[in-house]
Amino acid sequence: MSVGFLTPLLLSLAAVVVVHGQLQTGYISIDCGSPENFNFVDIDTGISYSSDGAYIDTGINKNISSQYAYPNNPNLPQPLSDLRSFPHGNKNCYTLAPAAGKRGLFLIRASFLYGNYDGDDKLPEFDLYLDVNLWSSVKFSNASDEVTTEIISAAVSETISVCLVNKGLGIPFISALELRPLSSSIYGTELGNTVSLVLFKRLDIGYTNGTGRYKDDIYDRIWSPYYSPSWNIVSTFSAINSNENGYKAPLEVMSTAAMPRNGSDQLELSWTADADASKFYVYMYFAEFQRLEKNQTRKFNISWNGSLMFGPFVPRFLYAVTISNSEAFTGKEHRISIHKTGDATLPPILNAIEIYTAKQLDELPTFSEDVDAVLDIKRTYQVNKGWVGDPCGPKNYTWEGVECNYSVSLPPRIISLNLTSSGLSGTISASFGNLSSVESLDLSNNRLSGPVPEFLKELKSLKFLNLEGNQLSGYVPTELLERSKAGFLNLRVDEQNLCSSGSCKNKKKIVVPIVASVLSALMVSVGFIMLWRLRRKRKSNADASNGEGRPLPSKNRQFTYAEVLNITSNFQDVIGKGGFGNVYRGHMKDGTQVAVKMLSPSSTQGSKEFQTEAELLMRVHHRNLASFIGYCDDGSNMALIYEYMANGNLKDYLSCILISCHSNLHLLRLFFILQSKLILMGMIIRLCDNLTLADKNSNRLSWEMRLRIAIDAAQGLEYLHHGCKPPIIHRDVKTANILLSENMDAKIADFGLSKAFPNDSHSHVITTVMGTTGYLDPEYYNSRKLNEKSDVFSFGVVLLELITGQHAIIKKDESIHIVHWVSPLIESGDIGSIVDQRLHGEFDANSVWKALEVAVACTTPTSFNRASMSLVLTELKQCLAMELSHNRERRQGFSEVIYNIGPYNSPEVYSLSTATESITSPSAR
Repeated sequence: MSVGFLTPLLLSLAAVVVVHGQLQTGYISIDCGSPENFNFVDIDTGISYSSDGAYIDTGINKNISSQYAYPNNPNLPQPLSDLRSFPHGNKNCYTLAPAAGKRGLFLIRASFLYGNYDGDDKLPEFDLYLDVNLWSSVKFSNASDEVTTEIISAAVSETISVCLVNKGLGIPFISALELRPLSSSIYGTELGNTVSLVLFKRLDIGYTNGTGRYKDDIYDRIWSPYYSPSWNIVSTFSAINSNENGYKAPLEVMSTAAMPRNGSDQLELSWTADADASKFYVYMYFAEFQRLEKNQTRKFNISWNGSLMFGPFVPRFLYAVTISNSEAFTGKEHRISIHKTGDATLPPILNAIEIYTAKQLDELPTFSEDVDAVLDIKRTYQVNKGWVGDPCGPKNYTWEGVECNYSVSLPPRIISLNLTSSGLSGTISASFGNLSSVESLDLSNNRLSGPVPEFLKELKSLKFLNLEGNQLSGYVPTELLERSKAGFLNLRVDEQNLCSSGSCKNKKKIVVPIVASVLSALMVSVGFIMLWRLRRKRKSNADASNGEGRPLPSKNRQFTYAEVLNITSNFQDVIGKGGFGNVYRGHMKDGTQVAVKMLSPSSTQGSKEFQTEAELLMRVHHRNLASFIGYCDDGSNMALIYEYMANGNLKDYLSCILISCHSNLHLLRLFFILQSKLILMGMIIRLCDNLTLADKNSNRLSWEMRLRIAIDAAQGLEYLHHGCKPPIIHRDVKTANILLSENMDAKIADFGLSKAFPNDSHSHVITTVMGTTGYLDPEYYNSRKLNEKSDVFSFGVVLLELITGQHAIIKKDESIHIVHWVSPLIESGDIGSIVDQRLHGEFDANSVWKALEVAVACTTPTSFNRASMSLVLTELKQCLAMELSHNRERRQGFSEVIYNIGPYNSPEVYSLSTATESITSPSAR
């Protein structure tokens, strides 16, 4: 914020020479980063500070560089000489437990001095949260910048969390943290728990020698001295009575005041906010110094932006009075005017002023019973997952293993708790039963013992329960078994925990149903029954496999691990690799080639993703979706079998083109041998061989071919969004998941992260953020609200890659997203710098511009303004028609076009019009 009246303000907080004399009742004063159990009294303020070990258990202690420390900086407050840094975790929180608890109003102050403590000399930027709401973004102008921010807020629980959030712009840290209890009768208590006040400026008017902190300020506020050349300064040595004023400004502040040098002028203060909607509360302090004669009158009005705020007002002799606005001042420009009334003989005065920005507390803390439950679980099992602050807030920083449901007017509720393989031991705590809204509870692969508790049946929202891999005794409550059989609960337990009746026992662990939805469960069950009957029928006909690959079946079916081994010739031919594991080329009995994706035990994706993909592929069929042959679910061996796509994926195809692999094959071979990457080398050599078959005379994709690939992919996505019931969101659209056949037909693949909408009436679903960096929808990442437009954004990135030949994340001196890279080039109309240079100008300019418009319409920051896949498909077909027409003219010799690879004149690229859902063509090309 820029502050017009603060130009001469002394911003430096000099050392305080007067020692505090107050009792410091209720103070919490933390020297962050000081040695453990190190307590001291600050010699400048007289305030007792303690180390921060009792308030936080993450982070590391650091000292600022000697360049910025004492004695090079003799006025440096001792708490700023060290700090606590948080290189690990996105959210790290201090937990404060003030004596007044949730009944109190508090001033909380956080201080930061970077001082090049890490030796990187790179200023960080991070966010500071109070509980679940943003307090401030912490930024620095230089390494010696002392940043201090204050907030006044009412506590909503017995503890207060102050959280530092890493937003990818540097490691968060903190130097000092202080809490001061306030009287509940001051600072706009009518605001309640819906607004906090963040200090903008606190000014001691007329006192140029102020020390900032004063011994008689029971709230330990920091007052900045301020003086204007157009003012006269008045002061008194008499005591100012502040007992009747709850704000209790210190004597040093109230004993000085300013009045206009010209008695007929006004006292004016002005400032400019960052945003038009900024809201401010102002607190002005007045006290009359002069004992007035009968013919003297000091009376004045107080206005804001020309509107009367308060008045007429007569200050009391040697008594402190505070005046504030009951409704927020809203806007960008603000001007406070204090001007005498017509019948006044003396000019107005002002002793001090505080200005606060109103912070609306939009985010609600997690439902208190849920918080109590998970905190008890954390204490009982000593959970070490960085569980600090609020479990569900801020929204993008929930606890590890915790998923929440959010509502506009109700507190968030915990709906999923995943503590698999977390080292839990002992009995299952009754606290799990207090998570009344939980839908998914995974306690598998721990050391839990004791009986399966009856209280689990009281969790009426439970749809998934996994107790496998423990040493539990007794049996699952009958009610849970009945819910499982009815399809309302996905229940996973060990055999010994089933009911005592022999009819309930099974030699295998049960997974009933495979998905929570009754309809989906029924569909999957029918599919598996049909597959089972088909296998039995074939065996009864003595046509069972002896391990050889079988002919390509007309319907999806299950394969044994032995069959997969034979199909892949013992996994000899690796053709790809992903987070799931390797992909192998195989041959069926009739010689048909297939691709076999195996789940690796060390995979970053798990059986859940494999299961999701198998279930989805059994019910979707489209020529632009990878054809599903079958699956293997044989013990720990899991595989998915697809049709073989001879030209691999689009990412590798473009990359191979980029390095002109055939002309540099000997260099590639040498490089990969030196790097011991023989498998990867083989994959690239094979891909280059395929490229030779596809195009012996060229190592590039023409613009027409790129458009056809984009159209194929768009048709596959349009089918998922609008042709499937319920609609399906892919969630991982990227060039690596677009496969190319021998004829360069494109097909969408890899559905492990796909998500089905509950029904058509839902505009979005709240879900854990999944996807790939560079392709991930920023709105979905920030809000966790998933809809079909998330796929549209990812597709827009793919389209930009096809147009430009660049990667989604362009790595040069600094990494930049392709959307940010291309935007200024579009603005300037520099098509020559946009289009892939390997096209050598052989394209229709209008076709490329229109494709760029489609990409821009796909990648707008807000999903509401993005095109639908149906519209994208229509527009891309028009791009292709324009390119085909251009090619026909060129072949017929009617038009010999030489493209000027340089800026066009004033192009205009428009994104989607939400009103008409059409993409307007650019003019002046």
